Amino acid sequence: MAAQGVVTAPALSTRGLDKSFGSLLVAGGIELALPQGARYALIGPNGAGKTTLINLMTGMLRPDAGQIFLGGEDITALRPEQRVKRGLARTFQINTLFPRLSALEAVTLVICERQGCGGAWWRRLHGYREAVDEAHGILASLRLAENCYRPARELPYGQQRLLEIALALAARPRVLLLDEPAAGVPESESAELFTAISSLPADITVLFIEHDMNIVFRFASRIVVMVGGRILLEGSPREISADPRVREVYLGKKGHHG
Repeated sequence: MAAQGVVTAPALSTRGLDKSFGSLLVAGGIELALPQGARYALIGPNGAGKTTLINLMTGMLRPDAGQIFLGGEDITALRPEQRVKRGLARTFQINTLFPRLSALEAVTLVICERQGCGGAWWRRLHGYREAVDEAHGILASLRLAENCYRPARELPYGQQRLLEIALALAARPRVLLLDEPAAGVPESESAELFTAISSLPADITVLFIEHDMNIVFRFASRIVVMVGGRILLEGSPREISADPRVREVYLGKKGHHG
């Protein structure tokens, strides 16, 4: 609760969110509220509905019932690009980068799109110095500055995943959804990737899907467990690790089934 008794709306929340594909329930009565600046992990076995939930939140899928709120605004009917403009960004598990552009060019392009000048920026790059400077600052914050002139396709895979986060940050999100940001990243690089994620600005709310329980317990302040399209429970890392249902459903399988 904020000062003077004013209740602060969650950064992102869902109410009674339902989605089925035929007879397959992939989201059932999802009630979730992410406080501003939170660091949440979303875990669960394969088919639990984790990516589906992110697709519903971002507008890639339409729910059968229920509502989605960004801050206090009902965004359930908005298209994905409208949600991005209001501050809801995501990364994708599959590499969707601009392979021929350098990291700096790619991030600058997203910034110019945000500012409404994306169609012409590369014809007069010197005319967009502020955008280039902002892009360089984002890349530096993710420890990508020294490779910012290399084509995206030539970056090590862990740095490509960081670049995906940089592209999302260029949209200036209030909420950032990360779908398996460490997928395919060598173990030696994944801790570095999550260190960069954990050092994102404190006012950005982060929800990430992750299989590696060591990473989840290290970087998440709260953990949401999904099973069969429903939320089994939500709690602190300590509460989640001690819950026998989680051990049976998820941790008991050594955490490799996500």
